[in-house]
Amino acid sequence: MSCKEGVFSVQAIEELIGAGAIVLDMPPADNQLQPASLDLRLGKTAFRVRASFLPGPGIKVSDRLEDVRLHAIDLTGGAVLETGCVYVVPLQESLRLPAGVSASANPKSSTGRLDVVTRVIADGVTAFDQIPDGYDGPLYAEICPQTFPIVVRTGSRLSQIRFRSGSPQLDDTALRALQKSERLVSAENADIDGGLALSVALKDLGDGPIGYRAKRHSGVVDVDKPGACAVLDYWEPINLRGASRLILDPDQFYILASKEAVHVPPMYAAEMVPFNPLVGEFRVHYAGFMDPGFGHAPAGGEGSRVVLEVRSHKVPFILEDGQIIGRLIYERLSQVPRLLYGRDLGSNYQAQGLKLSKHFA
Repeated sequence: MSCKEGVFSVQAIEELIGAGAIVLDMPPADNQLQPASLDLRLGKTAFRVRASFLPGPGIKVSDRLEDVRLHAIDLTGGAVLETGCVYVVPLQESLRLPAGVSASANPKSSTGRLDVVTRVIADGVTAFDQIPDGYDGPLYAEICPQTFPIVVRTGSRLSQIRFRSGSPQLDDTALRALQKSERLVSAENADIDGGLALSVALKDLGDGPIGYRAKRHSGVVDVDKPGACAVLDYWEPINLRGASRLILDPDQFYILASKEAVHVPPMYAAEMVPFNPLVGEFRVHYAGFMDPGFGHAPAGGEGSRVVLEVRSHKVPFILEDGQIIGRLIYERLSQVPRLLYGRDLGSNYQAQGLKLSKHFA
C-alpha cells in the first residue's frame, strides 16, 4: 500500500487491515475504528507482574514476562484489577507494519478519566506507547488502576493506537495560520509556543461544580458498563467559594476542564503533550489524543472543552483560574476521514464541558 504522509485516517487504517499490516484475532468490533485511530482490545489473560517494565532492544515482552509474572488471571468471564497492582495483557491486535509507517498509543478518554495508567508495550522497545517504523510483532497493554478497582474482560478497550508516515506535526507558524483560519481555540489571543496553550477553568462553568475529586476506597467500576455507577459514590464535587483557585492535595486525583473550547478540523488530529514540570509538580491528561471532528460545529461539537485529569505529586500545589496547564499539538491527516468524531459515531464526549467518564450517572 502507498503511505501518504500524515496521520492515517480511518480509510488508511482499513487498508492496513486489508493488507495484513494490522492483524486482528477477532473481526473488528462496533465502533472499534475511529476517525484517525483504532481501539485495542484485551486478550484472554492478564498477568499480574511484580513491577512495570520495558523489554529493551532485542528482548521480547513474553520473555521478560517469564521473569516478572506472579500469576495469570482469566479474563474471559471478567475479572477485577486491583488498585496499585500492575498487570500485562496480550492484545487481540498485532502489527506487521510496512517500512515508513510507525504508530503511537494513548489511553482512551474514558480510561484516563478513571485514573487507570494504561500503556502499550511492543517487543524490543525502549519507550511506552511508541511502535517503531516497520514493527512486526505482538502488542501488550500494561494496566495499573490508581484510584478505582476496575472490572475488565476479553475484548475490553482501554487504549487506542494511531498510525503515521513522515512528520505531519504542524510547526508554530503553520499552527498560527490554522488558528487564524479555523479558530482552533476560543481564546481571543491564542498562546502558541511549542503548541497551543490550554488553561484551567476554575470559574464560569455554570451552576454546577468546577471539578471533581475522586473518593478513595470506592467500589469497582466495570469498564464496559456505561452509566452503571452513581457519581457521589465515587466523586466529591468541588464548589469553590471566594478566590478562583484550587489547592491540589498530593496524590489525589481530580477532574477539571479547560477554559478554552477546542476545535479539531476534519483534516487534522490533536494531542495534548506533557506540560513542563518546571512550572508545577503536577501531571495533566492521560488521554491526550483528539480525533478529527472533536469540537467541530458541523459534527455537533461546538463549545467542546478538554477534560483535564490532574494529579499533584509530592507537595500541595495551587492552581489559579486561567493558569496554563497543557499544550496541544496538531498533525495533518493523510486524507479527510469518512467518519468524524461525534456526528458519525455517537461519541460520548462531543460538546462536553466538565464531564466525568461515561461510567457515571
